[in-house]
Amino acid sequence: MTHDHDHETPRLTPEQTAGALAPPAGRSGGDLVVETLRGLGATTVFGLPGQHALGMFDALRRSDLAYVGLRVENNAGFAADAYGRVTGEVATLLLSTGPGALTSLAALQEAAAASAPVLAISSQVPAAGLGGGRHGYLHELRDQQASFRDIVKSVHTVRAASQIPSAIAAAWESALTAPHGPVWVEIPQDVLLAETTLPVVMAMDASPRELPPRPELIAVAAHALSHATRPVIIAGGGVVRADASGKLRALAEKLDAPVVTTFGGKGAFPWEHPLALQSWLEDRHTTDFLEDADVLLVVGSGLGELSSNYHTFTPRGRVIQIEADLGKLESNHPALGIHADARIALSALLESVAERRDPAVAETVRTLLAKVRERIDAQGLTLERQVLAAVREALPAASPSFWDMTILAYWAWSAWPGPMHSAQGAGGLGYGFPAALGAAAADRTKPVLAVSGDGGAMYSIAELATARQYDLPVTWLIVDDGGYGILREYMNDAFGEATGTELARPDFVALAESFGVPAVRTTPESLREDLARSLAGPGPSVVVLPALLRMFAPTHL
Repeated sequence: MTHDHDHETPRLTPEQTAGALAPPAGRSGGDLVVETLRGLGATTVFGLPGQHALGMFDALRRSDLAYVGLRVENNAGFAADAYGRVTGEVATLLLSTGPGALTSLAALQEAAAASAPVLAISSQVPAAGLGGGRHGYLHELRDQQASFRDIVKSVHTVRAASQIPSAIAAAWESALTAPHGPVWVEIPQDVLLAETTLPVVMAMDASPRELPPRPELIAVAAHALSHATRPVIIAGGGVVRADASGKLRALAEKLDAPVVTTFGGKGAFPWEHPLALQSWLEDRHTTDFLEDADVLLVVGSGLGELSSNYHTFTPRGRVIQIEADLGKLESNHPALGIHADARIALSALLESVAERRDPAVAETVRTLLAKVRERIDAQGLTLERQVLAAVREALPAASPSFWDMTILAYWAWSAWPGPMHSAQGAGGLGYGFPAALGAAAADRTKPVLAVSGDGGAMYSIAELATARQYDLPVTWLIVDDGGYGILREYMNDAFGEATGTELARPDFVALAESFGVPAVRTTPESLREDLARSLAGPGPSVVVLPALLRMFAPTHL
C-alpha cells in the first residue's frame, strides 16, 4: 500500500525556482532560524541577546519579526508563556548559552505545568565542543540539553545549517500537539554565524498531530453519563487550552450536570450559569458535593494538589478522566482514563450522550453556593473582598489579567468570576508583570492587568524598562504588605512565628516614575477609581496598594 499522495511536495513557480537557485548573499544560519519562524507563522519573538546567540539576533534585523527584549531571561520566558496562553499560538523565546539559558528554567517549568506552547531556541558552544567534553568555551555546560530535558516536551539539537528548518518545524509541531507545552532547540554558535547558500526558507507546515479519543471508551463514558443520577463535571486548564469551553457548556446543558472549574480552568464555564458551581475548591462543601457524584467527569485536569483540596478529595462514584497528558491520566484517582484532546473528546461525548433532565439541579447549585458564601461571610474578611471587587469592577470585561503568587491571587483563584492567568502551575514568583507584558505584545488594543505582592514584584522590577521601551499597555497593581505575606501566614500558623518573610522594599511609586512609568499610591477605598484611571491611560502604569490582606480559612477536613 502506497501513500504517494498523502504529502505532495508543492510545485514552485518559475520565479520561486529561480529564487531558490540564486539565494541572496549575506545570509547566515541565523537567517535560516528567522526565515523558518516566519514560514511557520510567527510574528513576535521574545528574548535576550548573548555572545553565542548574536547570529540569530543579527538576522532579526533583516526580518519583519517583531522583537520584544526583556531584561531577565526568566521574565522573557514568562512573557512568552502568556503570549502562548492568550493566542493559542507558539511563542518563540530566543536565548543565549549556559547562564542565559539556565535562567529561563523556572519560566519553562511554568509553561510545562500550564501547557503553554513556548518554543525556546538557544545558542550552544561551537559544534566542535558538543558531546560532553570540557573545551573551555565561555558559558559551556557539559550537557546543556540535560538541564532542560526534565522540563520541556522535546529537545532538538542542531549540528549543521541544513538541519535548522526541520528541527524548528519539529519543535513547533511538538509544542502545539496536545498537551501544549514548551520545547527546546539548541544551535551552535558557529552554525548560527556561518554564511549559508541554502535557499530562503519558504512557508512550512508543522501542523500538530491530533489526539482523538478511542471510540469504545467514549461509548462507555457516554453510557455512564447518560444513566447517572448525580453527574458532575470538573473542568481544568485543558478545556481552556483546547478552546473547548463551548463544547463543555453544551455537554453540561445536555446532561444537566453542574460544573466546577479548577483554578487553572478559570473561564472554561460561565461563572453565573445556573449549572456553575464556580471554583471554590478549597471549600469542604464543594469537596463533599464532588465526592457525592455517582459519575464525575474530569476534563483537562490531573486532579493535583490544588484541584483535589490538597489531596483530601476521595470520590465515591465512578470517575471518567479526559486528559491529553498521558502522565496525568489516573495519576491521582482510578478512573476510566481517556487519553485525548479535550475539544475532540467533548465533541464525541456531546454526540453520544442521551439528554437527561434534573429539575432540582439549579436549586442544588444555588444551595451549595449559598453555603460557601455563608462560610466566607462568617470569617469577617471585608477588606479582602472589597479589594477583589474593586479590581474586578475596574478591569474592562475584555481585558486579560495575570496574577503572581500572592494572597489576592489566592482569593481570585476561588472568587474571580472569569478567566484569569496565574503561575499556579509551577508556583514560582515573579510571573504576573512579565506575563502581562507578553499578553500586551500579542494584543495592544486593550489594557492588561498584572497583580503582584511586594515580594513577587521585586523579581520583575527590571521589566518596567521593557514596558516603557515598548510602550506596552499594562497596569501593574502591587499589593504592598511588607514581605512574603502568604509565607508569613503559613509560618505563623505552623510555628507561631515567621522567619525570613519581612522585606525592606523601595518606594514603588518613586521607582516606577524613575523608569518614566506613571504611578499612584492608592487605598482600598480609592482603588477602583485609581485602577480604572490607570487602565484607561496609554502605555504602562503602576498602582501601589499598601494593605495587609489575609487568606480565608480553607477547609480540608
